[in-house]
Amino acid sequence: MSWTDERVELLKKLWSDGLSASQIAAELGGITRNAVIGKVHRLGLSGRAKSPSSAAPRPRKARTSGHMLRVSRPAIRGNTALAYDYDLEPEPQLLEIPVEQRKTLLQLNEHTCRWPVGDPGAGDFFFCGGDTANELPYCSYHCRVAYQPAHDRRRDKRPFRG
Repeated sequence: MSWTDERVELLKKLWSDGLSASQIAAELGGITRNAVIGKVHRLGLSGRAKSPSSAAPRPRKARTSGHMLRVSRPAIRGNTALAYDYDLEPEPQLLEIPVEQRKTLLQLNEHTCRWPVGDPGAGDFFFCGGDTANELPYCSYHCRVAYQPAHDRRRDKRPFRG
């Protein structure tokens, strides 16, 4: 199939009338919709007439009054098959560290709590400085925050069913 001048003119007319590429292919005969799209592209045709159905906006559906309420759903994304509902124990209450206990980096030793408090770039940054617990780097309070029992961290050990 070759594009003759008559077929090209008919293509331009049908395209400007708003026919789809499939409809134009059927009208011309012996040609595919992709061939029509390719020729339209090569000719640089644009500015299609809008079909009557797409020119007017669709009327909106009226909302039902009061019968349907939106129910909020949990915001879980991704694969929820392996989601585990953890029972988190409450966070320890924030501890107010006395000013005389606070230490700078140069004042720390093996017997002082090395828990950082604040923004390291700020002038009011300090370390806890309390007495360490059992040769750990933190005091007993910060050990409870930093170290969590292994049985609480492990995933549910139910067998995987795939």
